Amino acid sequence: MLTVPKHFIDDIISHAKGAAPLECCGILAGKDGAATHIYKMKNTEDDPDKYFMEPKEQFAVIKDMRTKGIDMLAIYHSHPHSPARPSGVDINLSYYPDAVYIIVSLMDSVKPVMKGFLIKDGKVEETALRIE
Repeated sequence: MLTVPKHFIDDIISHAKGAAPLECCGILAGKDGAATHIYKMKNTEDDPDKYFMEPKEQFAVIKDMRTKGIDMLAIYHSHPHSPARPSGVDINLSYYPDAVYIIVSLMDSVKPVMKGFLIKDGKVEETALRIE
C-alpha cells in the first residue's frame, strides 16, 4: 500500500484541473512505500487522452531521486473526461511494474475520483492508497 500525504493528493488534483482539457502527469517518490516528494512533469502530448513525460525532465527527476536516495513509488496522470481506470494505452505504456499508477478522473470536477493500480505484464489490479 502506498502512503501519500493529503497535500500531495490536493496538489495532484490541482495539477489535473490546471492541465485540463489535457492530461497532467507526474511522479511520486520516497522510501518504504511512503511518498515524500512530488514531481509535476510536463506532458508533451497535445491530446486529451494521452500523456508522455518530457524525456529530459524525466531523466533529471530520476537523477534527483538517486541523489536524494529515494525511489520512484508512483506515476500519476489525469483522465479529464474518462473514469479513473487505466486505458489500453496506459496499460501498454506501463514500463515500471513496481510503481503504483495513480489516475485522477475529472469527470466530476467537483468531486474528482483518484485510484491506484498495479500494472504488471498487462494485468491490472487496483491497490489502496493510504492518505495521511
